[in-house]
Amino acid sequence: MIKHSEQKGFTLIEVLIAFVILSFGLLGAVALQAKAKQASFDSMQRAAAVALGNDIIQRMRANDSSGFAGLYNGEFSSQSSADKAQACFNSACTAKNIAEFDKQQWIRAIQARENTGALDNATVCINNTPVAAGNASEFNIRVVISWQGRQEQKANNATAAIDCGTQNDKRRLVVLESYIYLRS
Repeated sequence: MIKHSEQKGFTLIEVLIAFVILSFGLLGAVALQAKAKQASFDSMQRAAAVALGNDIIQRMRANDSSGFAGLYNGEFSSQSSADKAQACFNSACTAKNIAEFDKQQWIRAIQARENTGALDNATVCINNTPVAAGNASEFNIRVVISWQGRQEQKANNATAAIDCGTQNDKRRLVVLESYIYLRS
């Protein structure tokens, strides 16, 4: 009588099945890493936009003098020319000079961010309105920062209705609203 020896080890089929399962697991891990990197980039863009918006609002608050309403309203983008504005560091400047200098600083900031990929094709829209008709000392401030994201994303109706920057499925927005009380 011939005795068969016990089979030890794996067969080729078992090894192939284990390899396929491992491959699917590794592909899932790679896809997860790519999604995490995209989410990190989107978060960095939003953080840059919020920082720029907060800088704009704080500079507006620092220039809280009469004539405020017309000084900051408007739109500018990373394609706007960054003309040389009067530097208001050591000389006495008017509120208008300070506002022009602030706008040029913001244009330079979004152009620099565009070179780093933080805010591609950025547009900033500023609108400030008196809180009550005839009251020229209290204003609501609305700053909208728009830029192009890397991937398409459908906007909801409220976001699609905001008119700032290029309207397409890659547009991203940050809207900051604040309030300012002007000095007399």
